[in-house]
This record gives sequence, structure tokens and C-alpha cells, in this order.
Amino acid sequence: MNDLLDLRALPAPEPMERVLDALDSLADGARLRVLLAREPHPLYGILARTGYRWRSEWQDDGCLVTIARNA
Repeated sequence: MNDLLDLRALPAPEPMERVLDALDSLADGARLRVLLAREPHPLYGILARTGYRWRSEWQDDGCLVTIARNA
């Protein structure tokens, strides 16, 4: 899954729920890219505890977070 989920228009907590649901089906070696309206600080703690790595970068239209499983 290398698709981009654009979750900017959704109210909280729906973006977090959608990211976590998408991670359940993330294949080994795949990555999830998510575009959000703000930086998801609470998500980072969950990712760290559950074995994922991520990279965030601000773009003109929001925060792009790329998530993958730790090797």
C-alpha cells in the first residue's frame, strides 16, 4: 500500500482512526502516506509503541506523514 490518504477534511478523531485501521492491513515493506491538516503528535506515541517508524514533513497543503513497519 503506497497510496496517499487525504484526511485533512475529517474531524477528530476520525483521521487517527483511519490511520490505525489502514495500518492493520499494511504489508511488510509497504508504506502508508497520510496527508493531515495538523501534525499528529498523539499518533507518534502509538506508532513508537507498536513498532512503526515515520517521517513527517510540512507541505503547503498540510502535514504529510509516511509510515512503515520497523524492520
